Amino acid sequence: MSQAVDISPLSDVFYALADPTRRAIVSVLGRGPETVSALAAPFTMALPSFMKHLQVLERSGLIRSRKTGRVRTCELVPQPLSDAQQWLADQRAMWEARTDRLAALVEALHQEEQSDAE
Repeated sequence: MSQAVDISPLSDVFYALADPTRRAIVSVLGRGPETVSALAAPFTMALPSFMKHLQVLERSGLIRSRKTGRVRTCELVPQPLSDAQQWLADQRAMWEARTDRLAALVEALHQEEQSDAE
């Protein structure tokens, strides 16, 4: 069984990833660090609106930024994504086990029904 994951940070990660703009930012940062200007360039929104997206991503722990002079650079922090992936894997395993048990029960009932009919 995997380690327990604190749900509060996990909720922040899923909230951050719920927005397509933020998912696009995470995808870009998956290739390496980028300046805020380079990240913002493909989006048709005002810079203050874009910065709000970056703030949500930083609060969730998915990215971190550093300022060198007048240039702010962002980079991806992979651990929160790993935590979310592990939580999803745990949920999938649990539900697969439940559906397997349900399928076995249905099959047993079907077999019992067939033997009663004979």
